[in-house]
Formats: sequence, C-alpha cells, structure tokens
Amino acid sequence: MNLKNIHNVYFIGIGGIGMSALARYFKFIDKAVAGYDKTETPLTQDLVQLGIAIHYHDAITAIESRFLNKEDTLVVYTPAVPTTHTEYAYFLQHGFTIKKRSEVLGLITKDTFCFAVAGTHGKTTTSSILAHLLKEAKTPLSAFLGGISEDFNSNFLLEGTDYSVVEADEFDRSFLRLTPNVACVTSMDADHLDIYGDTDALTQSFHEFASRLKPEGKLFVRNGLPMKGITYGIADDADFSIQNLTIVNGAYVFDIKTPQQIINGVKFHKPGRHNLLNALVAFAMALETSASTSELVKALANFKGVQRRFSYKIKSESFVFIDDYAHHPTEINAVYDAIVEMHPGKKVLAVFQPHLFSRTRDFGDDFAASLSKFDAVILLDIYPAREKPIAGISSEWLLDKIKNPNKKLINKENLVVEIKKQGVDVLVTMGAGDIGLEVARMQKELEYEN
Repeated sequence: MNLKNIHNVYFIGIGGIGMSALARYFKFIDKAVAGYDKTETPLTQDLVQLGIAIHYHDAITAIESRFLNKEDTLVVYTPAVPTTHTEYAYFLQHGFTIKKRSEVLGLITKDTFCFAVAGTHGKTTTSSILAHLLKEAKTPLSAFLGGISEDFNSNFLLEGTDYSVVEADEFDRSFLRLTPNVACVTSMDADHLDIYGDTDALTQSFHEFASRLKPEGKLFVRNGLPMKGITYGIADDADFSIQNLTIVNGAYVFDIKTPQQIINGVKFHKPGRHNLLNALVAFAMALETSASTSELVKALANFKGVQRRFSYKIKSESFVFIDDYAHHPTEINAVYDAIVEMHPGKKVLAVFQPHLFSRTRDFGDDFAASLSKFDAVILLDIYPAREKPIAGISSEWLLDKIKNPNKKLINKENLVVEIKKQGVDVLVTMGAGDIGLEVARMQKELEYEN
C-alpha cells in the first residue's frame, strides 16, 4: 500500500495511546483524519483541538461522507476493538483498506532509520528518553510513543523523517511488523499469556522480532536475558555498563563504560534502577547516530520524564505522592525499590488498580507478594479493558492473598478520604486502567491538605 495515494485516514479506537500518536502523524502530513472511540478522554480532547472529528457512539451515520470513499481511505483499528463492532464490520464488508495500528507503523517506518524499543517493561520510558536525546542532538526524527513525554508534552514528535523511534509492542505480536535498524530488548517477563499461552511462546516471539532487524542491524539486550546482542547493565561486565553509581540530591551520578571509552560524570534524575537501565540503553542506541557524546550527556541530565512513570505529583518534606503505570508484579517491585532507595524509612501506602482479569489470574500470587511489601495497601476493582469477567477472579480474591494486615478494597469515590485516614509519608498510585484519570483530582485535594 502506498500511503501517498491515501487522502483520508479513519481510526477505530482513536483514543488509544498508540492510535492517537498515529492520528497526530497523519494530521501533521495533511491527511484528513477522523475516528471513533468508546469514551471521551484528555487524549481525544487533545485530538479534537487539532481539528480531528471524533464521535463516541458506534454508528455509520456518525462518519463524515469523505471517509466512506474506499478508494482513498485507510481504516486503522486496534486489536482491542471487537469483531462485532458495527463500523469495523461495515468497512470490512465494503472492501476498504483496513490495517492494524502495528501494520501502519511498519509502513511508515520501513524507509527510515528505525530505532525500535522492545520489552515487556520499560518501552515507553526508554523510547521517550531516546526521542529526547535525538531531538536535543537535532536529529531529524519522528517518534511514536506509548505515553505522554513531559519534555514535549505529547506522545508524538515530528522533527523530520530520516529517523524514527517506535515502541515494539509484543502484545498481539505487533512488533513482528517492524524492520528496525537498531533495536533493544529491555525485559522478557511473562505477560500477555492470554495471547501467547505460555512463557516459551512469548520468548520465541522476541527471538522472531530480533530476526527482523535489517542487514547490519544492531540489537541491544539487557545483561542476563537469554538473547544474543550488545549487552548493557549496572556495575557488571556488560558491553555498556554504569559504573561508580552514587545519589546526589535525589539524582543519579555515574560513569558509563562503553566498548570504546569511559564517559564520566553523567547525571539522570528519574528514580529507580529500572529507569537507570532504560536511560543507559537509550544512550547507547543514540550513539548510533552522529550525535556527540557531550550533547547526549547534557540531554540525559535534563530529561523530564513521562507522565505516569514514577511521576511526582506532590513532593514536600512532609508528604510525597507518586503516580505510576505499573500493572505487572515486576513493575510494582521496581516502583517499590525506587521508593525505598529515594525515600528510605518512610511509611508507604500503595493504591493499586488491577488491569485485566486474565493478568490478575495469571499473576495473582506474584501481585500479592509485590503488594505485601508496602506498609499499607488499597485495592480498587479490576479494570476489565477488553475483557469479560472471569468467574472467581476479583479484587476480593486478590486481597485475600495479600499477606499484609493493613489492606482494604474500596471504591474510587472514597479514595481520598481513605488516604487521609492512613496518615502515610508516601502515597503511590499504580495501574494501567482509569486510575490515571483520578490522579489530578487526588493531587488537588491532597495538596490542599498538605
């Protein structure tokens, strides 16, 4: 398919973080863009501000007539859209060009020098750091991110089309649509078992992704993962490693050892060893361009972060409020470790909204073990996303597994009242569902108290 022949692009599920980045791209290159989503969110509101027409009910009559011309319209959909969706069924029956988001991303990036970030955790932060480094080094790039970068206040960046930065998403095997020049694998923990069935199938999919690199392509792999590539790690014998790590005024200060040199006095301000590893591999990948080492060191030090990735919402001497997207036991462990490292000796309350019935079922014991580390735990009901309920799997079921007497299951409406009762030093909210939409309200009410 030649995108030059496409004049109209219609999105089913336009409010998704990855879909909205694509919508921005097509709008920026002067295509007519419109779409459907189930609910109005800040993301869809931002798209409407760009002049993109969006409706929130599944009806052919709501679609502008130009998008019903199959000769020059591309329809993009997310796998989360059910096959019973009226609009999807209409486009399918009438012979429109219909492609998944991942296919379109592959088409856009195939003629660029493509950086692809893969891994069950860390994709969004790593790709956002990489995009920031390349932007600061004045690289002509496009970036499609899975979160809102605080450095350019968007999940999309268009500084040129010679280079591209994309998240290589393992969900639904989407990353097998990409053909990157440089890629990394940050992690390969079991996840999306509703798609893969078992861990072996997931691991095999990552190996298939690695085989899709262009000739002479380079693969960076976190040290210890069962894949061959250029390794990176902290204080170990990896090809790229962080050495002499210290914490000064809440920031990491360290040296980077590369195969060619030692880079001294590097700074990075995002807490957590997991984020430090993300910064290291983004730095290593950025060295594959003509950017100077000094430019990249300076850019790394001023990286602001990504919304909902260990984001400080309140930070005072008496109270700290952190919000994070963590929705897997490994991610919760990483958040806990970062809090303990940066706020030692403080009483910590974790508010967690489980995401998906299947993930809650598959990792119930692991979730319980991760959450039990905190001083107090509040659970919200499971956010179902694309799933129907599974008999016997609920937040009550998960709560029973948590070995911590200070635990509660409450409704979102009662969150702030309950948090105030707890009297903790550090509050952390975690989850990939709609808990993120509660954060601004919570911040406002808790800031008033503190």
